[in-house]
Amino acid sequence: MSVRVSEEVVRWGLRFFLSAKAIKSPSFPNQQLAHIRGSVGSQTCLLDISPVGSVRFYSRGRVHSEAVEEKKRLSSPVGDSALSTETLFDEVGSGQTQKRSPFSDRLQPCGSPSDVLDLTLQYSPSVREVSNCLTHMWSITKKLSDEQRRLELQLMFEHPAFDQFLQKAMKTVEHMRTDDLAYSLLAMVKLGVPQGSRVVQTFLRSCQEKLNDFDEKGLSILASCLEQMEGGTNVGALKEGMRLVVEDRLPGIKNVISLQTMMRLLGKDVPLDLKRKIERKALSMTDNFSLPNTQYMISTMAAMGFYSKPLLDICSKTIRENLNGIPFNRLFKVLHSCRELQYRDLDLLTDVSEYVASILDVWTQKQVVLFLSVFEGLAFCPAPLMEAFVKKVIADPAALTLKDLLCVLKVYSSLNYDLQQQRREFLESLSQALDSYLPKMSGFELLKAVYYFSLLGHFPSAPLEQLLQTSTLEKLNLTAPRFLPNQERMFQTVNLCLALERPPLPEPVAVPPSLLGDPFPSSLPVNPWLSQGLQSVLADRADTTLQEMVVVENFYLIDGVITRPPPSQTSVTEASRCAGEERPPAESGQRIAVISTPLSGLCFGTSHPRGTLAVKIRHLKILGYEPVLITEQELQSEEKRTDFLRGRIFPEYLSSDAEPIGSNGDLEDGRREPHLVQRSEPVQS
Repeated sequence: MSVRVSEEVVRWGLRFFLSAKAIKSPSFPNQQLAHIRGSVGSQTCLLDISPVGSVRFYSRGRVHSEAVEEKKRLSSPVGDSALSTETLFDEVGSGQTQKRSPFSDRLQPCGSPSDVLDLTLQYSPSVREVSNCLTHMWSITKKLSDEQRRLELQLMFEHPAFDQFLQKAMKTVEHMRTDDLAYSLLAMVKLGVPQGSRVVQTFLRSCQEKLNDFDEKGLSILASCLEQMEGGTNVGALKEGMRLVVEDRLPGIKNVISLQTMMRLLGKDVPLDLKRKIERKALSMTDNFSLPNTQYMISTMAAMGFYSKPLLDICSKTIRENLNGIPFNRLFKVLHSCRELQYRDLDLLTDVSEYVASILDVWTQKQVVLFLSVFEGLAFCPAPLMEAFVKKVIADPAALTLKDLLCVLKVYSSLNYDLQQQRREFLESLSQALDSYLPKMSGFELLKAVYYFSLLGHFPSAPLEQLLQTSTLEKLNLTAPRFLPNQERMFQTVNLCLALERPPLPEPVAVPPSLLGDPFPSSLPVNPWLSQGLQSVLADRADTTLQEMVVVENFYLIDGVITRPPPSQTSVTEASRCAGEERPPAESGQRIAVISTPLSGLCFGTSHPRGTLAVKIRHLKILGYEPVLITEQELQSEEKRTDFLRGRIFPEYLSSDAEPIGSNGDLEDGRREPHLVQRSEPVQS
């Protein structure tokens, strides 16, 4: 069998069986069905033997023994000669033609699990045909609607022949081929046969005994089955055995899908040395990666918590080159997996955002909102997409559901997107949409909406009034303790925005002190790198003072406040006269607020502050401070730290041949660029 054909067969098989979860309907009344209880067979477990629970398998009829007849059939060379009714069992490309049995001919037309069970009463299935029956039963039910599937499975469990058929499966299990064994176990799990039942546990132990005989395809099927099973002694033992087998056979694996399925089985507890072996194996197979392989590889790495930048970069490059051929669900899954892995490739994110924006009308509103949400989770600002979506919201704000509306507010406030000329119209459109949902919003939903609007510097009166009503506040007072800190933080932010920004509202409003929580802690650890650097910068400047760890408005922490003396009265007067205006007393001095921030406080790939950091800068400016942002990564170089801080805080120290706007964001005449963050160089994560 060629590699290509083998890969197609495995891919088809995985797509066939991984499409739905096992059905466990509450409508199957256990108390109405008799359970067969007995001792576990005399098989010896290769890896581990666990006691089987009291649940064995469902039965409505008497126990029927066919031991003598079964021995004759199992010893007959005809017993295992029938072809499967599923393509998965066909020997594709073998060039051999096998004769179909009467049972197989009659199995194909069966349209329900009950029809299959009726057939087993007329004809006694062979070993291979038992496996074919199970896979055919699942093949039928997975194509039905949820309600039809529930009814058909109920009829199957209540069928008089079901118990007899499962007994047959247990008797033939030791004679099954490894592929049939894996497919049978997968089918039973999918059909909802209790995983603690005797038949499932028997198949698990048989898989343990034959584990060394499984080929690459069989291991892949078994891995996909175990991935969907609940934990248990036999399941755990089989998984551990498979880890040993996979590690031993890793160099010989040739199929990409098989490698990925086994990677998912290994899970997040894989030792680092095994992860490195998997990484080397996967990198050696990258020439064989198809587009679906690259997409699935990223989600597989997320499932096992395995971060390999070389492998992710290769997959990212392939995806970028083939964006037009990727449907929504796969593209979203790629971005979601990148978020789980905290892998952020600027080129990939930029290309995807531009691609989504370019065909915005093709996507549904729900899909666009999901894209925006996953970009926000990656701290990436998809400017083309956000700009295009603003126009869509303005055109039809009523199209937003409440859930979508809250998500949009969160994304735009978190990423601190500059709405420019469309700001007023966009925010009013969102306010209009929110007003229609006010009667049915919960207290916490209302708080989130007002909080997001406050971050955006917008204060619609109707949501604020409803939030601060006594009835709403009483409900929020009952918040569970584990959610209380987050609620208090949002109330503190809203209250501070109202106090400092003084929006024009019909009536003055304020948050009751009882909802604001505890004040800011008085003692906080000092950033040693920044502290040392600031002291070095100011060592030769007697005219400046430094205060460290200053808390402003009982809410904002400033790592260092540098106070410079006011310029001479003459220079002030001359500068004011030249500008044609008078400077207020508050501007006669200068207070520089030095703020140390992690990269998570900035939009990825830029030095643009986002979320609460952006609001903090806005409020510090209102309070008369001149904020200067310093990232923690910029302080790591001890040799350059002092010079870097001096250039950022005192731009007059910059060399005379500096560019008009330098890498530190300062203007050529010594004034700081308004956003106080560098713009010419992207910040690397």
